[in-house]
Amino acid sequence: MPADATAPAPESGAASPREKRSTGILPSQTIREMIARGDIASETPVIDGQIQPSSIDLRLGRIAYRVRASFLPGRNATVKQRLDALSMHEIDLTEGAVLEKGCVYIVPLQESVSLPARVSGTANPKSSTGRLDIFTRLITDYGTEFESVPEGYEGPLYAEISPRTFSVLARTGSRLNQLRFRRGNPVASDAAMRRLQDSVKLVHGQDADIKEGVAVSVDLTGDPRTGLIGYKAKQHTGLIDIDRPGGYEVTDFWEPLYRQPNRPAELVLDPDEFYILASKEYVSVPLDYAAEMRAYDTRVGEFRVHYAGFFDPGFGMPEAGGEATRGVLEVRSHDVPFVITDGQIVCRLVYEPLTEVPDKIYGAGGIGSNYQGQGLKLGKHFRA
Repeated sequence: MPADATAPAPESGAASPREKRSTGILPSQTIREMIARGDIASETPVIDGQIQPSSIDLRLGRIAYRVRASFLPGRNATVKQRLDALSMHEIDLTEGAVLEKGCVYIVPLQESVSLPARVSGTANPKSSTGRLDIFTRLITDYGTEFESVPEGYEGPLYAEISPRTFSVLARTGSRLNQLRFRRGNPVASDAAMRRLQDSVKLVHGQDADIKEGVAVSVDLTGDPRTGLIGYKAKQHTGLIDIDRPGGYEVTDFWEPLYRQPNRPAELVLDPDEFYILASKEYVSVPLDYAAEMRAYDTRVGEFRVHYAGFFDPGFGMPEAGGEATRGVLEVRSHDVPFVITDGQIVCRLVYEPLTEVPDKIYGAGGIGSNYQGQGLKLGKHFRA
């Protein structure tokens, strides 16, 4: 959508486009204002395609550092100081380079920030990054937490990158992470989410279980025609170019999984294998809200469903072309084989208000919304 376009009128239950909140996630138009003020700076100009409805895509810089181990710099050190001790060698990304699975890399990003008072940031992998099982986290100087940019932070940003299943080809300008900005401390209360469920239906097809977020369960009944329930990543595959969408055959990288006739709708997760599954519920995000998928309590099972957790305003909303949109689940079991069953809760979505309706809506205006209206779907790199 062009920078001067206006957002479509929101459905009942969403804020008026003229209504503004003093706290909340910052929308696309405010991110542009931050760029114009210099709150967000970059080695090369930020392009409008980086600006999403409620986040900005971050771009890899020129050098990747292969490190011995993941780290946080801590309160008394910069990332560069820690790299001096932990870096094994440097890799030039300007012409593209292979990031090998099982290795850990630190890449200075092109973007840096100088956040004003009351504004903080939270990062996540992009959806396509998570569906390739690329483990990536944002790091800041003097940071004590991954994926967090504290209020008032001024300085560079770094990505820790560790491909888990597929070795990947990346280059300067590749986008693996995205960053959301938050003004103040907006309340993400269960009461507010219940009101949204009543007015705009955050999840459809199941009774909403709302407790520290909206429960999302796994669908193992599968496609009624084919019985397809998901995909399991193959080991020892070829290389995937991060910037080559639609360039790869599914069967070269994935093993389709089917429900077995006359057997329970369940799946045994093998330790340290990677799966793509779908939610049982249809998921919606109102135009003046953003959502984040958060890992479910590990006391209910040793598996993780959280690699790329941001859901943009308009995701799954009918007026943005998203009717009957499922959440895609990136699943990895740990330590022991674990059986998941159809309808089992595997994660929760936490909804937070935006300060106002963004001028970009997910699924509208040709902004490259690859997963609007999706069912069970692999990443954009694979041919449908």
